[in-house]
Amino acid sequence: MITASLLPVAAAGIFALAVLHTFSSAYFLRRAHHSRHHAGLWHLLGEVEVVFGFWALVLVCVMALMTDQKQAVHYLESRNFTEPLFVFVILVIAGTRPVLWSVQQLVSRLAYGLPLNAHLATYFLCLSLIPLTGSLITEPAAMTLAALMLRDRFYSRQISEKMRYMTLGVLFVNVSVGGVLTSFAAPPVLMVAEKWGWNSAFMLQVFGWKAACAVVLNALFLTIFFRRELSALADSDQPVASMSIPWPVVLVHFLFLSATVWFAHYPVVFLGLFLFFLGFTEAYNQYQDRLMLREGLLVAFFLAGLVVLGGQQQWWLQPVLAGMDNAVLFVGAAALTAVTDNAALTYLGSLVSGLSDSAKYALVSGAVAGGGLTVIANAPNPAGFSILKEHFAGQVINPAGLFAAALIPTGIAAAFFYFM
Repeated sequence: MITASLLPVAAAGIFALAVLHTFSSAYFLRRAHHSRHHAGLWHLLGEVEVVFGFWALVLVCVMALMTDQKQAVHYLESRNFTEPLFVFVILVIAGTRPVLWSVQQLVSRLAYGLPLNAHLATYFLCLSLIPLTGSLITEPAAMTLAALMLRDRFYSRQISEKMRYMTLGVLFVNVSVGGVLTSFAAPPVLMVAEKWGWNSAFMLQVFGWKAACAVVLNALFLTIFFRRELSALADSDQPVASMSIPWPVVLVHFLFLSATVWFAHYPVVFLGLFLFFLGFTEAYNQYQDRLMLREGLLVAFFLAGLVVLGGQQQWWLQPVLAGMDNAVLFVGAAALTAVTDNAALTYLGSLVSGLSDSAKYALVSGAVAGGGLTVIANAPNPAGFSILKEHFAGQVINPAGLFAAALIPTGIAAAFFYFM
């Protein structure tokens, strides 16, 4: 059928509209504030987490019209939604009060041990130590913990809009880079590790030390840049005291978190564990805040939409990747990541036959370095976006502002990966 043969082109067009819609979310939110009759619809279209799910629905409807309903349903069933489900579960568990409280206690103890003002030290550790722990607890968990701590310690206070954007840019870049010390924690590495034989020892030796240097340097530069603003916060604001939580409750939460990470490839297991976890939180609800179920579902919906839309982009992305030399591939991967998703990009690159070892390195390092440029560039970014967006002007994170804020830390990470 002629219409069926045009489906890949239509899918690419829908994907382009979804990306454009993502960058135009602020426009729809402004319409929501000024509309008298359809404010709800405009607000829905202005929610970044809804964008890709909305356009995925459009794609499936177009697919059903151009082919048939069974083929459209079969395409949906052929997609792998393990990652969106995992991010949903890990975001909810990592965002609970016992987990956040224990991490806050650790960061506070380390902060007081550093020869810095307590607020400067806490800020530095939130942007360096916690992103690096993403190599153990996975990037989505690290993003959730870092964003919650930054929200409670800094974003909820009177800091400048410039600091809000630059902090977000460094957070996104550092989480993307900080998960590559192992072979299982960063989505773009996970997609290729087994096929290319990259174990954690290889990742630590080839990628790890460069990533750690970039993360620490990015966090240090930003801490120094905003030292006066951070010191002013320390003079005028006192940290909020939190209720102590019994260690058995904290231990159970970390056991659930660890088990979810261990069984990250098996949704039937980690979803079953999650149901037990919900029962536990209900039994000990005096130690809980509101669970982040809504935020987790919205982030999962966003990523699921990206999975559906990204599955139809192979026809043009693969030839583009295959036609690049190593230097161009590195830069191209970082650039393409901003408008696709670094995990999808490395997966498509793994399908290209005959890639040299240097080309594989260029593809993955470029995709990782570019993972902070946009909200869609790295799977954990929507989680941080969802947690922090209400603290920006108009409760809107401007995509251009995020891109500009992430450029310098992206350049630093790229320099370590390319020149070292």
